[in-house]
Amino acid sequence: MLAEEPQVVVLSSLFPSSRQPTAGLFVRERMFRVGRHLPMTVVSPKAWFPLQSLLRRWRPGFRPGAPEFELQQGTEVWFPRFLCLPGLLKRFDGFFMAIGAFARMRELKRSGRLDILDAHFAYPDGFAACLLGRWLNVPVTVTLRGTESRHARDAVLRPLLQRSLTRVDHVFAVSESLRQVALELGVPENHVTVVGNGVDIDRFRIVPRNQARLELGLPASAPVLITVGGLVERKGFHRVIACLPILRQQFPDLRYLIVGGPSPEGDWTDRLQEQCRSMELTDCVQFLGPLPPDRLSGVLSAADVFVLSTRNEGWANVLLEAMACGLPVIATDVGGNREVVSSPDLGEIVPFDEAESLCVAIGNAIRHPWDRTRIRRHAEENTWDQRVTVLETHFRAIHREATLQRP
Repeated sequence: MLAEEPQVVVLSSLFPSSRQPTAGLFVRERMFRVGRHLPMTVVSPKAWFPLQSLLRRWRPGFRPGAPEFELQQGTEVWFPRFLCLPGLLKRFDGFFMAIGAFARMRELKRSGRLDILDAHFAYPDGFAACLLGRWLNVPVTVTLRGTESRHARDAVLRPLLQRSLTRVDHVFAVSESLRQVALELGVPENHVTVVGNGVDIDRFRIVPRNQARLELGLPASAPVLITVGGLVERKGFHRVIACLPILRQQFPDLRYLIVGGPSPEGDWTDRLQEQCRSMELTDCVQFLGPLPPDRLSGVLSAADVFVLSTRNEGWANVLLEAMACGLPVIATDVGGNREVVSSPDLGEIVPFDEAESLCVAIGNAIRHPWDRTRIRRHAEENTWDQRVTVLETHFRAIHREATLQRP
């Protein structure tokens, strides 16, 4: 294989499968676009421990697993298992992930299909990739996606992050804030590059509002808020719901659309629905469940304001997706949110977990006469094309250097 055509293997424990179709869509969206230019295989290790199926009697959605193999959009995706005890011995997850993925990686290397190992999330995936790269003598890249800020504050995990990130060939960060985390962990400046996520402006587009609302049974003149994401604590749906009684005093016809379902982080569906019942909000909050990306344009276009009161993000794809549908964004000042909502013309960034600030910002956004064409144009300036070009260039350069160093 020529140096100009490196065979890339993606290592990510968070990746869609037939059993978890919405898990890690942002990883697949990014890397399958790179795969249009470079040969690619995906290895997605799945956490497992003996008798874990017994836990599903009490937690039905716990670790649904995945088939051993799937062919997704023409790309091979393998799902090996690795030993992982729930809530215990997290410092060993990276090692066990490497052990679990080793046989598949070795087979790919022997068949000439592994030139670069590209991991997503620094721990445990990046740590596992660092070990596999050393065992199989292949260069390794790691993409930071948001969990690294929290792990860097963990006394147990921080040394593991430092060990892996300072030994890989290159680090990609989806936001400048994550680049700063990498630098604080000791990664040299010339070894870390910011490559944010992009948006598919053909898939996400403005749909006529009356048409979109008619399909959802929404009043034509009612103010409508929307949040899209996994129904977990981190995403902050409950913080938005808590604002609704105050906002309804100003906007009696207000509606709030919740799009999403369980994720590998957990499932707050019942808790959120109970919150709505206890606050007598069932008439204005609509749970639409998880929706495929191709259906989101209509739902987003039915809304007036997108709200994401999250406690942690790397680079939330959904913000640009909302903007591509002409929506202003209210988001918390965490991770790369400020880098996406980079102008007052696009929305507002508010402090995390300040209910009053969130309520005021939402109310102001409902009243503000937004230039939705300007918002859409910002999304058009952040498509995947330029991101993919940067990644492809780095992969080719890393492979070329590795080829020259071989005896």
